[in-house]
Parts: sequence; C-alpha cells; structure tokens
Amino acid sequence: MNTDKPRMKTLLMSTRLYGLLMGCMGVALALAWVSNGFAGLTNWAGWLAVMAFCAGVLWGGFRLLAGEGLPAWVKKLVVGAFALRLALGVFWFVALPVWGYDTDVQRAGYVMDDAHKRDGIAWKLAKEDTPLWEAFSGYSTTDQYGGLLFASAFVYRYVGGEVHHPLMMLAIAAAASALAVAFGWAFVQRLWGETPARWTAWGLALYPEAVLLGSSQMREPFALLLTAMMLWLTLKLAEKASWKAALGLAACLAAGLLLSPPIAAMQAVVAGMLFLAADKGHLLTPRRKAILFGLAALAGLGVLVVLGPRLAGFFDAVAWQKYVAESASGWVARQFERMPVWTHVAFLLAYGVFRPLLPAAVVADGILMWKVIAIVRAAGWTALLALLLYTTLLALRNKAWRAAPGALLLGNWLVVLVASYRGGGDDWDNPRYRAAFAVVQVALAAWALWQQREQRDPWLRRAFGFALGLMLWFLPWYLRRYAPFEWPIVDLPDVVGLGLLTGGYFTLWDVLRSSEINDLQT
Repeated sequence: MNTDKPRMKTLLMSTRLYGLLMGCMGVALALAWVSNGFAGLTNWAGWLAVMAFCAGVLWGGFRLLAGEGLPAWVKKLVVGAFALRLALGVFWFVALPVWGYDTDVQRAGYVMDDAHKRDGIAWKLAKEDTPLWEAFSGYSTTDQYGGLLFASAFVYRYVGGEVHHPLMMLAIAAAASALAVAFGWAFVQRLWGETPARWTAWGLALYPEAVLLGSSQMREPFALLLTAMMLWLTLKLAEKASWKAALGLAACLAAGLLLSPPIAAMQAVVAGMLFLAADKGHLLTPRRKAILFGLAALAGLGVLVVLGPRLAGFFDAVAWQKYVAESASGWVARQFERMPVWTHVAFLLAYGVFRPLLPAAVVADGILMWKVIAIVRAAGWTALLALLLYTTLLALRNKAWRAAPGALLLGNWLVVLVASYRGGGDDWDNPRYRAAFAVVQVALAAWALWQQREQRDPWLRRAFGFALGLMLWFLPWYLRRYAPFEWPIVDLPDVVGLGLLTGGYFTLWDVLRSSEINDLQT
C-alpha cells in the first residue's frame, strides 16, 4: 500500500505537467494565430517558448513561496490575473486598430505610446548585428535605462522569428504583473495575517491601473513584481537574519537598477523604512540605528552637494515655466497664470495626486472604448486614494505610524508626490510611476479595511463622504468645460471649498446620527 503512494504522486505530477504543456501549446497556437492577423501560425514554436517561459516564471514564484504556505486559491488567482491581463492585451491588439484613435500607436495595437516606441526600437535592435548590451549605452532615447529594451530585443532576436510579434513581450509583462499578486499576498500575510493578505491579493489582481499596465509592454509590471518581492524579503530579513533573504534583496535591487534606477531608488527607500519599522532588534540595535541614520544623512547631504546646481536649475522659475508650457495641459497653464510662481510646484503636486480625476473622466469627450478605460482607471484610483487618506488618519489615531503602517504610509506618500512631480501631474506618466508601488497602496487599503471591520470605525464612511462631496462639486465644474452648460462656480478654490464643506456637513450629520443611536441603545 505504501509503495503505491509514490507512484500515485508521480502519476499526478506527470498528469499535471502534461496538462500544463498542452495548455501552453494551445495558448501558443491561439496567440500565434492572433498575432499573425488570423492568417496563419507563423513562429508558433517561438510562441510556445514564450508561454513555457511565462509558466516557468509563475511556477518559480510559487516554489519560492512554498515556505509561506501559499494556498491553492492564491495560485488560481495568479493564473486568473495572468489570463485577464493577457486577454486584455490581445483585445487591445485587435480592437485598437478598429475602434481606437487614428494614430500610429493605436493602429499598431498598442495602448501606451512609450510601449510602441520602445518595442519598435527593440525589434530594430533584435534584427541588427549590434550587440544587445548596446541597449544600455544610449542606443535609443525611448528607453534611457536600457533594461526593458535589452529584454525585449533578446526575446525578439532569439524566439521572435522573422515577423514582429508585440504580444510576446506583453505576455511576459502579464506574467510578471500577475505574479506580484502572490508576493503581495505573502508580504501582507507575514505582516498582518490572512484577512488583509486575501484582500491585498484580490486588490492587486483587479486594480485597474495594474491591470492596464500588465496588459501592455511597459516596465511597471516588472517593477511592481520587484516591489512586492523586496517587501516580502525585507520582512523575512527583519524577522530573522538570513543571507538568502539579503542576497534576494540585492538581486531584486540589481534588477531594478537595470530596469529603472529612479524606481529602484524609491524601492530601496520604502524597503528600508519597512525594515526599520519591522526589525526585531537582532540586526539593528539602537546604536546601529543611530549610526545608520547618520550615514543616511551624510549620504543625502552628499547628493545635495553634487546635484545641488542641477536641482536649483530645475526649480528655477524660467525653467519651470518652460517645462509647464511644454508638458502641462492648457487648463493647468491658465491656472498658473493666476498664481504666484512659488505656488506652482505645490499646486502641480496636489493636482497630480488626484489624477486621473473621476469627474473629468465621466464628462470628457472621447471614443467609447477610451472613455470606458478612463472611467474605470479614475474610479479605481479615486476609491484607493480615499482609502489611503483614511488609512493615514487611522494610523495617526491608533499610533500605528510608529510601526509598519506608518513606515509604509510615509513611503507611499513620498512615492505619490515624486510621481506627481516627475510626471508633471499628468494623466498617464504620473499614475504609472506610482503603480509600480501598487502593492504598498493596496496593502495599506486592505489593512485599513481590516482595522475598520475590527473596530467598527465610522471614519471610513466619512472619508468616502468627503470624496463624494468633492466629486459632486467637480462634476458640473468639469461639465462646463465640455458642454454648453452654465455653472456659476468657476474658481477652483471655491469648488474645493464647497466639496470639503459638503463632506463636513455629512460628517456632522453622521456624528449626530451615531450619538442618537448610542443614546437609544443605552
């Protein structure tokens, strides 16, 4: 009887492996057919290699997390997230040339302009005799860092065949984005337990910005995976000194530097904050922490000394006005004309934090498909932002700012502000920069919801009351910009003030209502 168990296990593994192989082959054939314009199966073997690689990436991630007790539902969710992103990517590839705008980017089936430019250069590099490492030597300005350009050219050179198949890199990006779900679950499971971990996994799987980027040939899906892995490894290292965890962190940081040094620097900062908050004292004694803070301060001072002239030039009024004229929307430029120069940076930072704006997405003109994309993206960020603001309030009230929630919140708001500044407060670069840290944002939202459920905290609905109040006042304000609609309130401070006042009235009503209910119960 005992000898039958190993045989059954071997048979089961063989059956699963066979099923996986058949599944990869079926998906490869389908993608080859779509990628060839529904007219053939050219280079289906290359597609099989890509799908086998994606399956290997997911399997490798599951193996790394085996010690975390990764449940079957998380694995299924990861596979589902991969399928969702891949299916959406195929939909963009097929639908954008027909239903999208008449631009080179959308006629080629790309949802992102940067992806179109980089992918085209990667195909060009793949077909030349130029060594691939030239991607890191300024081969093209479309990818100033070279990491994703190198990876894309590598895929196209060795399995891409004679025809450009953009969906190949999309499939790999979808796998990376989906695997971040599992590492996000593992990170939050270690930090706060099963319930917030479950909500984090589902949030990452369905968060619109992560899904959109995961269905495109962008660097953010890979950066999101690295962020989730680094946070998980940071907790492992904080709980118990481990050379494996330290080596894994170093490897993630090295990969991040190849992908995008600015994002890698922010990942290191967020991971460092989490480590300081979660460390049990076995690595950092109070004396070592003081030394570390001193070294960090000296390093920051050195950076300011070296980069000071550049930073001063960047904040110079003339240079800033030129930047705004080149990249900001007409509405923002008009607002700047009414404001002192010294307020421009603060305004653009705040403006970028709230974008994409839901009222703007609802009332703006556009093709149906892009209007749906805009509304879903804006709704996702609006809900998440309201939760992040509530999380901040909750952490301050519960003194959780001294622990991991405070460290993650500090890192998150730093990321959000830097993304807003670097992206000029726009609707595309700004959200995708911060989406590389979606695991932090979704985890904090999950923690807040978990705490609210445990404590029956009324401030969650009050936070959403403020958000709804602002949305309601911004809706007619935006409508007058796109339709012949007369609205007497045209100044932005008045709109914001009325939105906050509405939220304040709702909060006051809710406080009084809660007091009456408590009086009746007593």
